[in-house]
Amino acid sequence: MVSPKIDEATGTETKGHEWDGIEELDTPLPLWWLLTFYACIAFALGYVVVYPAIPLLNKGTEGIWGWTARGELAKDTVSAERQHGPLLSALAATPIESLLSNPQLMQQAVAGGKAAYLVNCVQCHGTGAGGSKGYPNLNDDDWLWGGDLKTLETTIVHGIRSPDDTATRVSLMPSFGRDAMLTSTQVGEVANHVLSLSGKAQANAAGSVTFANNCAACHGPAGKGLRQFGAPNLTDAIWLYGSSKTDVTASIHAAHAGVMPAWGARLDAVTIKMLAAYVHSLGGGEAFAPVPEAAASAAPAAPVAPGKTR
Repeated sequence: MVSPKIDEATGTETKGHEWDGIEELDTPLPLWWLLTFYACIAFALGYVVVYPAIPLLNKGTEGIWGWTARGELAKDTVSAERQHGPLLSALAATPIESLLSNPQLMQQAVAGGKAAYLVNCVQCHGTGAGGSKGYPNLNDDDWLWGGDLKTLETTIVHGIRSPDDTATRVSLMPSFGRDAMLTSTQVGEVANHVLSLSGKAQANAAGSVTFANNCAACHGPAGKGLRQFGAPNLTDAIWLYGSSKTDVTASIHAAHAGVMPAWGARLDAVTIKMLAAYVHSLGGGEAFAPVPEAAASAAPAAPVAPGKTR
């Protein structure tokens, strides 16, 4: 038997491997490292036995303790339902029109609605509900269809131009320029007239006439909008697609048709009720008020002219 070679510099045995004069030392691993390594192996074996760990064809091994993440979620869900059950039952039994007369229940509905909003609505309206160009700001008091609790609930349930809901809110503004309903000159004139309604441009007679002939049926002669048509008020400072001459001209030339999903098939009735309560609480919510008889008997449903969409 050949004695192992000892490295002169370190006094350590070599492994017998040599390359270009360089030899590998047979340095033993530190004891603490070996103990840690063996402990990890023991822990891994124990984990595989106790917890679900090994994937099989249809499912994984369950482990002798029977613990699963799905099971823990189910327990937490049952606990949460038990905790919030009375509140949800109270909300389910309370007509949304009566929420404002029950401040405590309304407060709880707002808290639940905020949580639902952060899951379902922030993608379009933003975390602070301030919206952005093309996505409405829910903090102001500008509402195309109305800002009371019942109307907000209806809007959430059925959406705006949602293709999968037959009762969705629908308003359609013509593309006056793209479809050659107005000349480019007329589009520019009516854009100036629309801007003049909120003090952003000088009024012009030609634009006023074009507006009266094409836009007043939905927006009203004074441009204040008609909610039964979802037609925006053009006299305020709130603009969904921008208030510059370029923006307004573009809206008249080729109309926007934003879509809000219908949440009635995606969320339960109580969650939608809480969402309506939260949106109502943001600052622009309105009290319940009947539609004025004069407005209800106004012009028949017609395309909506430029402005905001909510």
